[in-house]
Amino acid sequence: MPHLNNKISHRLAGVLGLLLLTTLAIVGMALWQMGVMRTLSAEVSNNWLPSVETVNQMNANTGELRVAEFQQVLNTDSTRVAALEKTMAQIQAEFEAHHKTYVALISSPEEHKLHDAFDAQWKHYLQFHAQIVELSRKNEQAQARELLEGDAQRTFEAMSKVLDQLVELNQTGARSAAEASESAYLMARNAMVIAAALGLAMAVTAGLWLMRSITGPLQQALQAAHRVADGDLSCVIEHQSQDESGQVLQALQQMQTSLEGVVTKVRDNADSVATASQQIANASQDLSSRTEEQASALEETAATMDELAATVRTNTENAQQADQLARSASAIAVQGGEVVGKVVTTMQNINASSRKISDIIGVIDGIAFQTNILALNAAVEAARAGEQGRGFAVVASEVRSLAQRSAEAAKEIKTLISRSVEQVSHGTDLVDQAGKTMGEIVGSIRRVSDIVTEITTATQEQSLGIQQVGQAISQLDQTTQQNAAMVEESAAAAETLKDQAMQLVQTVAVFRLSGTPSTRASAMPAAPRQTAPQTRAATMPAPRPTFRSAPAHTAVQTSAGTPAAAEPVSDDWAKF
Repeated sequence: MPHLNNKISHRLAGVLGLLLLTTLAIVGMALWQMGVMRTLSAEVSNNWLPSVETVNQMNANTGELRVAEFQQVLNTDSTRVAALEKTMAQIQAEFEAHHKTYVALISSPEEHKLHDAFDAQWKHYLQFHAQIVELSRKNEQAQARELLEGDAQRTFEAMSKVLDQLVELNQTGARSAAEASESAYLMARNAMVIAAALGLAMAVTAGLWLMRSITGPLQQALQAAHRVADGDLSCVIEHQSQDESGQVLQALQQMQTSLEGVVTKVRDNADSVATASQQIANASQDLSSRTEEQASALEETAATMDELAATVRTNTENAQQADQLARSASAIAVQGGEVVGKVVTTMQNINASSRKISDIIGVIDGIAFQTNILALNAAVEAARAGEQGRGFAVVASEVRSLAQRSAEAAKEIKTLISRSVEQVSHGTDLVDQAGKTMGEIVGSIRRVSDIVTEITTATQEQSLGIQQVGQAISQLDQTTQQNAAMVEESAAAAETLKDQAMQLVQTVAVFRLSGTPSTRASAMPAAPRQTAPQTRAATMPAPRPTFRSAPAHTAVQTSAGTPAAAEPVSDDWAKF
């Protein structure tokens, strides 16, 4: 359908435009008919009815004039006659005003013809009226009455007949206009009813068409979404339109195709993962058995190395005792040499200190000499000052006396220190000789100690080498045990991975694909879970504890969780 390729907004705009045009047509028709009715009503109210009323007024004026003429003819009182003349003049003025108004309302040739006839009769009657008035003024009442009842009466009757015809003509025109207005009303009503019915039918038809063109694809999209939600990916979503609804169906078809591809890949990958995890579990079991055999051989080698290490350990202990005795003798000799060296050092320090004291005494002697000179200069200056410097001269004399005494004491100490330095120098020479002798003794003892130390070192190196071999074997055994534990964890992780792959296959099996049965997961056999190898802690010797990692906290996972057993031990597994 070509119209389905249009956008929904364009279709909505088209339907609304159609409704708007229909409404405008109805409104235009109603306005036109209302204009016709208004014209007819205006003609009735502004022409026919005023014409009838005016003609009736004119007819009434002619009747009043006729009555006034009879009264004038019958009255002989001049005053009354004059009053009647004024009344008749007023009646004529009113008639002329009404007549002027009516002339402006004449609208048809027939009415013009009747009016001309009336106007001629009216002018003729006015001639008789003038004669009657003139005769009444002359008191010729009989002639006036004769004229009034004769020719004037006939003219009045002819004129009244024409006025009646004018009234009838205007009443007929008013009735015709009213009938035309009623006909226009009925025509407008019928036309509006027909137009409204047509507009309603068009609106209902357009609304139903628009509703079906929108809700049909949306209902199809809703059904397709429900089928996809129920896992049915085998259905084909057809779309014939290129509007928004068709684009939604096209997007749903693309989504269904993508989901079908994803589910297919997930199924294939889940089957592959389950098969690979089963193979990994079997390989892990074989590797665990070989690791157990390797661990048994390492235990036997470790026992042999323990016996060899015990023998070397005994030799090492004996060599260490001899080395300790040699070290003790060497230490005693070294201590004696150190004591002699300390004595030599002490004597040298005493000698150096004595020389420093002698130098210090020399400095003190020089200071005393300089102080004496300064005190002498101060006394000379005090003597020059006279009476004012007498107190200062006394102080300078005392300072000079103290300086002389300090110089004498310094000379005596210097003499004693010089003698002490000579004696200390002689003792230092003797101590140097004793130190050289102790050094020779210490050198001999050290050579003996070095020989014993070399023997001890060689024995220790042998013991250390054996210990290193034993440690290497122990580490190799521990590594083997860790490898066994990791193999067990790997087997448990592979088993868990297989279970999760099976659950994934069962989960995606609910989707129905095109050309693929929904029970695909049942075709894959569930391999029996193999028991992981037990630890060898019971077979290990008591002094060699085993070191195993706990696989339970990493390998045993719930089927809904993510297996993480292989990740924490990836480094150790790479080493293995």
